[in-house]
Amino acid sequence: MTLIGILQTTRTALLAAIVAIIGFLPTSYCFLLGPSYSATHSVRVSTMRTPTAISSCVAQDARSINLFSTTPLIHSIPLSKLCHPHPVYLKLDLLQQSGSFKDRGMAHLCATVHKVYNANHKQKQGETTDDMAPRMKVISSSGGNAGLAVTTVARNIPEMDVSVVVPETTKPMVVEKLRSLGADVTVHGANWNCADKLARQLVDEAKKGGGNAVYVSPFDNPLLWTGHSTVIDEIVTQLLESPSSTNLKMGAVLASVGGGGLLCGILEGIERNFYGGNEVRAQTIRGSKVVACETEGAASFAASFNASSSADTLGGKKEISMVRLDGITSVATSLGALEVTPAVIQRAHRHQDRGEGGSGDDVLSYVCTDSEAINACVEFATEHRMLVEPACGAALAPLYSERLRSKLLEELQGDESSAIVVEVCGGSGVNLDLLEGWKTQFLGDAA
Repeated sequence: MTLIGILQTTRTALLAAIVAIIGFLPTSYCFLLGPSYSATHSVRVSTMRTPTAISSCVAQDARSINLFSTTPLIHSIPLSKLCHPHPVYLKLDLLQQSGSFKDRGMAHLCATVHKVYNANHKQKQGETTDDMAPRMKVISSSGGNAGLAVTTVARNIPEMDVSVVVPETTKPMVVEKLRSLGADVTVHGANWNCADKLARQLVDEAKKGGGNAVYVSPFDNPLLWTGHSTVIDEIVTQLLESPSSTNLKMGAVLASVGGGGLLCGILEGIERNFYGGNEVRAQTIRGSKVVACETEGAASFAASFNASSSADTLGGKKEISMVRLDGITSVATSLGALEVTPAVIQRAHRHQDRGEGGSGDDVLSYVCTDSEAINACVEFATEHRMLVEPACGAALAPLYSERLRSKLLEELQGDESSAIVVEVCGGSGVNLDLLEGWKTQFLGDAA
């Protein structure tokens, strides 16, 4: 192998190691991407020190080939009136190509896995070979949205195939959409956990047969969380660039929780911007309340978070106490993980610990009824002319439900000028007929 080949291999290995350890590539390491990166992204690098610049080159490979989008942050006049004096902003991740926020994490994960896979193949074959790496397959389990995201992303990556195992609760329209995008779909099991078990078995069987299969979790992977964390980078930038953003702080950010991947990303993004060395960005999110939103019958985060918050040890640290639900009984089947990843409880505690140090940061667990989630979907469609599924309605319910809204506004007392941001995560399991059916079933005469 030539000296140049050795250096290139070493650089690739170093990049893979950095990403594997911390989940993203810090700005200070961007030079390792080589001259082509510096030439292509010179403007981005040169503006990193400005107040509104994104503070790291997180998920840059995925961004550079448009595997996910920077979505709008819009000011909602109807919700701002409901939540006066707090302005309400909507982060429209339902506009991602697959229909949900999950494009962010899947893009970063698949781009990284593909890059490392090709680098390993080249290293094994020798730097002088021009042979393409054999096709690789990613196998995922999903309640629908993660499968749509990984399929949407993978079809834009050369030589990557996709298999998705979905539970029996998955809507037929989602299964049809997955197949139309080119995914090999298997319907199996009463809930996501059963589907996930089969997905892992398929990966093991493929590897034993000499195949190049990789398991992709819908929520439990640090690369996913880092991809999701880009939503906070964008929100901070967009708040600072807003014409009405003078001294505007993010008082609260509301997000739905299924397995905990999105919430892990939000907490990671807040932490990165808080400690990123840019005081303007840090001030924008200092003291923020992260509101974890779920529905009754799918509240796996609330179960573990509440159990852990009450399990103090002698040393004053909160002990992680994981709780597994017996089943999912909510209409919000996309939130249907029986147990969240332990990492989301750990990160939630870390965010709270920082708040106890004087910054005011906190994590709040809000559980709405199915009726409140559906009502939020209906009101959101009426006022903003956009459709979201009940899982996303859970994040809108704390604003549309008077019961939950009063709790949230009380939490924000003393910081009246702060903004409320809702991560409108989207979801593809909805259409006009389904929304009308839920409206009749859950709201009845009240509709």
